[in-house]
Amino acid sequence: MRKIISKENEGRKRTRNQLLAGGVLIFIMFFSVLGYSFNGSESNDGSSTTKVVYNGFEFVEQNEFWLLKIGETNFAFLYNPEQINETIKIDSNLKLVEEYYGKPLYISSENYEAEAEIARNMGAVAQRIQRACLKGEKCGSKELPIKTCEDNFIMIKETNQPEIIQKENCVFIQGEEGNLAKIADEFLFKILKIE
Repeated sequence: MRKIISKENEGRKRTRNQLLAGGVLIFIMFFSVLGYSFNGSESNDGSSTTKVVYNGFEFVEQNEFWLLKIGETNFAFLYNPEQINETIKIDSNLKLVEEYYGKPLYISSENYEAEAEIARNMGAVAQRIQRACLKGEKCGSKELPIKTCEDNFIMIKETNQPEIIQKENCVFIQGEEGNLAKIADEFLFKILKIE
């Protein structure tokens, strides 16, 4: 016979399973990119790959990503800094990447590509990355935790005005749908001190 389970316990179990599945997907994405970065700087047919040096940082194009190694950490971007020609209003007081090390990072996003860009690169830095809702903002799921700007939080929104704003520990990455991945890369370049 099956145990009788209350709707509350069933909901908790479903939420736990969804969060676990999300964590596994982020883990797979991160390590698949990391695997690509260890394949070397030549393609399988022996031809050389495209490289871009920007402010002393060497970006190597491989498998549709621009790979960059800083110290022992590997990063993979959809764009290199020379490909970002957007006029973006950027807050001058953005926290640097060091302030994210070993701490949880929460994300709310209206754009999957930009969210994946942040998760892929910040996964090497943050303790964990988790989808969440920001207190006071519209939340698409009652099952996601509610966080505040006391937590490290990145919100990606579709708007007509491209900008990156820092308010306490919250970063708001905003722009048009087709440009949000570029704006996410611009954010990453700024906090990594590439630009």
